[in-house]
Amino acid sequence: MTEKQFYDWQTVGGTDDVMRFVNALESADISWCTIGGFAVNHWAEEPMVTKDLDFVVAVDSIDRTEQVLIAAGFKSEKFEWSVNFRGHSKVSIQLTTEDFYRDFASRGVAADVHGILLRVATLEDTLAGKMKAWGEPTRRQSKQAKDFTDIVRLVEAHPELWDRLTDVLKAQVRKP
Repeated sequence: MTEKQFYDWQTVGGTDDVMRFVNALESADISWCTIGGFAVNHWAEEPMVTKDLDFVVAVDSIDRTEQVLIAAGFKSEKFEWSVNFRGHSKVSIQLTTEDFYRDFASRGVAADVHGILLRVATLEDTLAGKMKAWGEPTRRQSKQAKDFTDIVRLVEAHPELWDRLTDVLKAQVRKP
C-alpha cells in the first residue's frame, strides 16, 4: 500500500479532496501553503495521519480562495479566525485567517506529503505555528498535547531548532 493509498483509506477518500484543493488553488495562481500537521509531516522523520488540512493564503486572497474552492465543489463555513471547507471525505480543510500566519504563504515550499504534491510552510514557520498553537491557553488539552508532540518531532528531526524553543519548552523537551 502506498502512502497515498493509506492516507485515502484513513480519511475515507481524502486524497481526492486534497488533490482537488491543491489543483484549484494552483490553477487560480493563489499563493498558499499548508501549516499544522500536514507541514509537520513533511519536516518530521515519520508522518502521522491527520484529517485536518490547515492552510494560509495571502491576506488579499482570502475571499478569492473561498470562491475558487466553492467552485471546485467544497462547502464553506466562516468563523472568526478561519474559513472551513468540506469536500466528500473526512478531511477538514481550514483556511486560517489569523494575522500571525499572514506571511507564511509567501515563504511556502513545495513538498510531498502522504504522496501528494503540495506546498508547506517553511521549517521555521511550521515550528513557530506549532509553538503558538501549543501556547494558546484556551486550546483543548488534547490539541495542546498533539502540538507538543509535533514540536518534539520537529526538534528530533532538526536539532538546530532547539535554539528557537521558548524556555518553557526547553524545560520539557529533551535537547537532541
